[in-house]
This record gives sequence, structure tokens and C-alpha cells, in this order.
Amino acid sequence: MVSQDLPTLTYFKRFRMEIDVQDPLPHVPCLPPGYAWAPWEAGLIDQHADVKYQCFFEEIDAVVFPNLSSREGCLRLMRDISTNAGFKPEATWLIAYDGQHCGTIQGVRDRYGMGAIQNVGIIPEHRGRGLGRALVLQALHGFRGCGVHRVHLEVTTQNEPAIRLYRSLGFRFRKTIYKTADAFAALQGASSGWFA
Repeated sequence: MVSQDLPTLTYFKRFRMEIDVQDPLPHVPCLPPGYAWAPWEAGLIDQHADVKYQCFFEEIDAVVFPNLSSREGCLRLMRDISTNAGFKPEATWLIAYDGQHCGTIQGVRDRYGMGAIQNVGIIPEHRGRGLGRALVLQALHGFRGCGVHRVHLEVTTQNEPAIRLYRSLGFRFRKTIYKTADAFAALQGASSGWFA
């Protein structure tokens, strides 16, 4: 039972980072042997959702964004992203390995004309191979190819490897955002190792 004295909300600190894609971008690196690109197709929506779930369900972002903690929530999120008026198929990709998808990224153009990277994710057993870097660069080149000049993303401050990756690609800090989440879910996540 949760004590009445506990606050009902927890605040998570996130950074908004931006990059100008008119500036020279590094080339998209070749994927390691056995890995392959899968461009956006509407028929792959379930695969994007499944990879997203496998990437985030035990991560802090599943507390910050509860829809990432279930396959159904990830599927709803993918449907919302893919039907958004600003959805950019050119910036939306999967990576496959041995016939199974293991990485995902989505891109939308926001109402101000900026690109917005959504949910960069690599399944844990495929991390450390440069796939996240390749996904982000593939999306950035896709945004540039469809006329977007600036791209932003948000990252939870505890995700230090992602912050290092984004900085190495040229993203720069623009502002700090605080996202509220249910305190009970945050406490449950803490006991499950999300905050380790």
C-alpha cells in the first residue's frame, strides 16, 4: 500500500538537444556483417512497436513514458507517430539481424518545421556495435533529404551513453525539460532496477 504522505508525481530531468542538418554530416556507416537496413513500410508497424518494447520496457524511459512499458502501448505509439501529419518515412528505419529486427528510429516534422527524432532504440543484446549511431545518422540524412534544416530530440539525463552519442554527432544542448511521471510507477521501476 502506498502511503498518503508520498507525492503523487515524480519529475524526470530531460535534455532537449538540436542539430543543424544543413551543416556537413558524417556519412552513415556500413552496418556490421549480418545487419541490414529496413526502410519504413506501413506493414512494418508491428515490428517497430515490438522492437521499441524490447528496447525500453526495463529502462527508465518506460517510467517516464508508460506507453513504452507494454507492447500494446508501443503499438499505439507507433500508430500515432505513423499517422501524424508530419511523419517522415525517410527518417524512420529498422535494423534487422538474421531476419529479426533489433533497432528502430522514427522521425516527424513538428509544427515549427523542425525534425523530431522519436524513440531511438537498440535491443540490449545488439548494443555496443555502433547501431545507434548508424540509426541516428540514417534519420538525419533522411530529414535533410526531405528539406528539414534542424532536428531535435529529447533524452533523459540518466541516459549518459545516449547523451555522449548525440554530442559526438553534433547535437547541442538547448534546454532542460522536466517530465512528470506517476510516483508509484517510478518506485516500482526503482525496485526493478530501472534506476541502477
